[in-house]
Amino acid sequence: MSAAGIITLVITTILANNVVLSQFLGICSFLGVSQKTDTAAGMGAALTFVLTLASFVCGVLYRFLLVPFHLEYLRTIVFIAIVAALVQFVEMFLKKFMTPLYEALGIYLPLITTNCAVLGVALLNVQKDYSIVVGTIYGFATALGYWLAIVLLSFLREKITDNDIPRPFQGFPIVLVTAALMSIAFFGFAGIKF
Repeated sequence: MSAAGIITLVITTILANNVVLSQFLGICSFLGVSQKTDTAAGMGAALTFVLTLASFVCGVLYRFLLVPFHLEYLRTIVFIAIVAALVQFVEMFLKKFMTPLYEALGIYLPLITTNCAVLGVALLNVQKDYSIVVGTIYGFATALGYWLAIVLLSFLREKITDNDIPRPFQGFPIVLVTAALMSIAFFGFAGIKF
């Protein structure tokens, strides 16, 4: 893939094909951790690390272990094991060196293991037949798109709390309306030609 193709892939992955707002993957942590901007940014950073590294490791194992031995049918199980191991590493690191962030993320940090965005990207890399490098770049761009979306939602949620919201929309309903409006806004990027 050319440099222009990679730049186009990165921009469209972050904006037009945002993993949360257009593919609807990773919604659980997107809605659960977006109450405060600092927590959302921490979740975005953790997911960026896991997603980028998982894309690389899954690509390497798929190309050099599963394909040569005709074990492609095991890719889902292998990818889940890789993601689980990476999340455990991130969890131990945050617990040791960033305890406030570890406590703020709570249950959502181990839920990265079951975050369908991470597994989805690894499977999409295989499905789209990306090379290891392009797959890793795609994983990184997907994580940046997630990070952008969750930080934007957290910023909006912090601003919404100070507003006078009609009673039926107070709480989680207004969060869903906000996320839906964000999704519509991000779909506007799909018409831009790079």
